[in-house]
Amino acid sequence: MAHPRVLALDFVGTLAGHGPAPDGALVADVLRRLPGTVVPREFAARFDTVTQHLRRADRGVRSTFATRLRRTAEECGALVPSLRLATEAVFTAVPDARVDPVAARAVRQLHARGLVCVLAANTDRPAAVRLRTLRDAGIGDCFDALVLSSTLGVRKPDPRFYVAVTRAAGCPPDQVLFVGDNPETDALGPHLCGMSAVLVTSRPRPAALPSDIVTVPHLSALADHLNRLGSSAS
Repeated sequence: MAHPRVLALDFVGTLAGHGPAPDGALVADVLRRLPGTVVPREFAARFDTVTQHLRRADRGVRSTFATRLRRTAEECGALVPSLRLATEAVFTAVPDARVDPVAARAVRQLHARGLVCVLAANTDRPAAVRLRTLRDAGIGDCFDALVLSSTLGVRKPDPRFYVAVTRAAGCPPDQVLFVGDNPETDALGPHLCGMSAVLVTSRPRPAALPSDIVTVPHLSALADHLNRLGSSAS
């Protein structure tokens, strides 16, 4: 593995824990406060049903929050003038995941080494919400770009997601190191698209993982791995 120019970093499980997901009752409550919306009484139950149905049908490539919101509105006759504003309102009302302070310190150190950092995450949350979370953790200025499934419309491990990462990074895939905690979406997926990958896991190494994909127990251990890369290159 050559020394990378760009780090593509996953969010949940890599930089942060899991944030709460909004249910139909909360979504309905938020929408009713927005001007111009019409939210029937059955909206909340219908939203939960649509969410369950789409997650079963998605086959690993989960639909966006806006898709679920639009489908619910169509099925129950709700009027939502702006899906974008509605999505931002919902995820402003719901707390985002908390960034691990040790992981945040690691990001600052890695960025200080001159590495371009791209956040590359599957999420329902809009870019503005996720950027606010990063800023609150003191690392908003460490990221040169955010590639989020909520904005892009496709999710890891769709190859189009990884193409978007390389475009945001402004470099070919072999100069990108993808780092995350999911073997399929953060290791195998990027690897198949020509990137290097590091899997963040404290569990035993997955048997199906190619030998050139390294595992580390925590993001804070990535700097040591990069140091070893530098030493072997010299």
